Amino acid sequence: MADKLAMLIDTSKCMACRGCQVACKQWNDLEGWTYSKTVNKGTYENPLDLSPQTWTRIKFIEHEGTDQFRWLFLKEGCFHCTQAACVDVCPTKALKHHPLGQVTLERELCNGCGYCTQCCPFNIPRLDKSGFTWQWKAFKCTFCQDRTTNDLRPACVKTCPAGALSWGDREEMISKGRERVEGLKTQRGFLNANLYGETELGGLGRLYVLTERPAIYGLPEKPSYPISVTLWQKVIQPVGGVAIIGTVAAAFFAFLVSRSNIRMEEVE
Repeated sequence: MADKLAMLIDTSKCMACRGCQVACKQWNDLEGWTYSKTVNKGTYENPLDLSPQTWTRIKFIEHEGTDQFRWLFLKEGCFHCTQAACVDVCPTKALKHHPLGQVTLERELCNGCGYCTQCCPFNIPRLDKSGFTWQWKAFKCTFCQDRTTNDLRPACVKTCPAGALSWGDREEMISKGRERVEGLKTQRGFLNANLYGETELGGLGRLYVLTERPAIYGLPEKPSYPISVTLWQKVIQPVGGVAIIGTVAAAFFAFLVSRSNIRMEEVE
């Protein structure tokens, strides 16, 4: 088995059939988004955003380049960052790094704090009330962790009719992506073609072959690890721990002094 797995998404091949959306809902038993009626919102996108019931979706981008108008399509979902802020801030360890590379989610451990939704540079995790208790829980793409940890491809990859999605050893996906980018530049004239995710945030588990700059797709050109998380990990938490230890020690010392005074009174 590979040391680290990744998904390669070739946006130049995507035809926006949204078969990946359907496969994701079928495999993960996700319902349709029922909070709003299905009406024309002035866009081809459906649904309009990720949600607790939609873990991946195709984003439509109208792009008018120097030569002609083109539709660009982007498959949205968790990026499975190596430097994953969501993992670092999760107080219950519901979010974890799996040895295969993906960021897994154990929803039964989630306490609904929402820290992951606030620190993700890609704005991916969503919160919703879940189960009979209606307790808040986090939701996101897990790369079908029940499939990929058993040598199976994610459901979306398996179903893609255009061959836009690939799954396998991350180094092989990077090599395949680089080769595709070179072909797009030299053979099809996409001079801005690039591979996104190779080094960003320590390397992403979701790699993209893009025909335009990342910003055109709404992706951050240089996604960064939130400084607030760094401060929390390196300053606030350690100081808080010292403060708690100091408080406990002071209380224990006060208890010893009070016991000593009581005993002295008993002796007198």
